[in-house]
Amino acid sequence: MNYPNPNYSYHILTYGCQMNVRDSEIISGLLVQKGYFEQPDAEKADLVIFNTCSVRHSAENKVYSKLGEYTKLKKSNPDMIVAFGGCMAQLPDVIKKVKKLGVDIVFGTHNLHEIPRLIDEFRETNKKVVKVWQQHGEVIEDLPSHRKAGLSAFVNIMYGCNNFCSYCIVPYTRGRERSRHPRDIMAEVEQLAASGFKEVTFLGQNVNSFGKGLSDEYDFADLLMLADKAAGLDRIRFMTSHPKDMSDKLIDTIANGEKLCEHIHVPLQAGSNRVLQRMNRGYTREHYLELVGKMRDRIPGVAITSDLIVGFPGETEDDFEETLDMVEKVSFDAAFTFLYSIRSGTKAAGLDDQIDLAAKKNRLLRLNELQYSIAAELNRTLEGTIQEVLVEGPSKTDEGKLTARTRSNRIVIFSGPGDLIGKLINVKIIKGKTFSLFGETVQDTL
Repeated sequence: MNYPNPNYSYHILTYGCQMNVRDSEIISGLLVQKGYFEQPDAEKADLVIFNTCSVRHSAENKVYSKLGEYTKLKKSNPDMIVAFGGCMAQLPDVIKKVKKLGVDIVFGTHNLHEIPRLIDEFRETNKKVVKVWQQHGEVIEDLPSHRKAGLSAFVNIMYGCNNFCSYCIVPYTRGRERSRHPRDIMAEVEQLAASGFKEVTFLGQNVNSFGKGLSDEYDFADLLMLADKAAGLDRIRFMTSHPKDMSDKLIDTIANGEKLCEHIHVPLQAGSNRVLQRMNRGYTREHYLELVGKMRDRIPGVAITSDLIVGFPGETEDDFEETLDMVEKVSFDAAFTFLYSIRSGTKAAGLDDQIDLAAKKNRLLRLNELQYSIAAELNRTLEGTIQEVLVEGPSKTDEGKLTARTRSNRIVIFSGPGDLIGKLINVKIIKGKTFSLFGETVQDTL
């Protein structure tokens, strides 16, 4: 292996979801293993890697804007290597474009483990290297990982997606569903717990379909039951759950788990059955409401969060009103809301009844107003209650205070000594606002 100068540095620019964050940790691990060191200042790095997202047009624009800055930077620092990977790199039109923008190396989501070799090839030949697998291979285990110090860690349990929602590019950039074996997942979880991590979040495009492709009959509920017994961990989270695959067994498992947090992110996307059908979501509003009823009945204090898209092609005002109606009926604890974004190559991109931008923005504004009012009201109902929180560190908005997180994934700001960081404590909620809670300690630790 061609090891670099020990002063050779790298910087990774990560865009998009938690899966990309986890991929960047693996890329970083591969580079550290090769002898590189991480440079916090990207402009001073010898190697800059773009790990990109293609879920929305706005995400791609951010990448191109930043890439333009580094194209200019390379003119004054020609020895800088720029590598481009992630979901955008899986798209042929993107590959053609970035090759003209000063990118030296292009790699995809399926072959990020090849990065050290691709870098060596570029340094030896000084010619652009483009290696993007269009088809995924087997799940590769035992790749090195370089995680930031902290309390919480992401753990991939599966890759890819089989759902082909009509608006979504992910099945084309991440491939078909492949599950990791439970023994490999648990080995990673146990190693994280031994390293001092207090919380893990299981990641998958649809965790509810975990188990497909395994030789043994095993589902997501089985994995959660196994993880709930892991020594050293305080909390287990997961995302994302698809409504069409959520089982009674899974709901009961969450209800009975000791470490399984009472927070379920289960994207609704739209409240109109007509729109849901055009999105190819595989469920109805009635089915979703039935699921919500089960979760609320069986999991005391459960927080239900969602993704919501406005302005999907053909969405009428009546359709949008049905989304508002569902938001009111469900009372989401929080929601990520988006304008529909055309993704070339998806079925929805070819629909001829696209909604104009002004109408989409108006609907997003109205949706957010409703959701924010519901979130604020739900948070106010917690005033006076005692909540178990995991103290994460100094508050980003007030360095004199600490920030913590409830089991239901709410942020709590409070005053306390720094030695509480990393501990579970009880906090009394004094004030509930739209995006956070404010409290005071009632005892030091649990």
